[in-house]
Amino acid sequence: MAIPVSELQKINPSSKIELFELQLDTNLHGNNDIFRFHNGANLNANGEIVWQSNSYQRFPVEASGFEYTSKGMIPRPTFRVSNVLSTITALMIQVNAVTPGNDLIGAKFTRRITLASALDNVNFASGTNPFGTPSSDEYPQEIFFIDRKVSEDRNVVEFELTNVLDIQNKRIPARLVTRNLFPGVGTFVNG
Repeated sequence: MAIPVSELQKINPSSKIELFELQLDTNLHGNNDIFRFHNGANLNANGEIVWQSNSYQRFPVEASGFEYTSKGMIPRPTFRVSNVLSTITALMIQVNAVTPGNDLIGAKFTRRITLASALDNVNFASGTNPFGTPSSDEYPQEIFFIDRKVSEDRNVVEFELTNVLDIQNKRIPARLVTRNLFPGVGTFVNG
């Protein structure tokens, strides 16, 4: 559900919260696990944010390049994630056991932005959201797929994301259009 315009036009709107989801594909990665995380901080000790009853764990990530322009270019954002504890490397090793050389390619990456006023009540010590009533209000979801691993070292793994329209070996339209399928239709005479 979209965030109401009235909420965004307030003199003092609540803070924007950026959430990320990474969903594996059973055919490519051996399972369809969903990893939910955010790059912010929270008042509770473990940094978890709960929204729509889903728990998003605090994890050092950086996502950039989501801007859209009128020049017709589809954005190819980058997603950098901390690898200090080798968490991402371990996940890629697990995936490579199913599909060698995959490195999470094809995993669905969703960027969700909501407001603090929409967060679940359990996020607050008082048990009530002081900014508003919990809801499913959010900006339009931005869905991308991991296209390639740009770099990997002990500190950071960086991925390049792509839109579903820009996936390799995908043709648009995905159907065959032939001429003269219906004789007489589509014939133009210059006058």
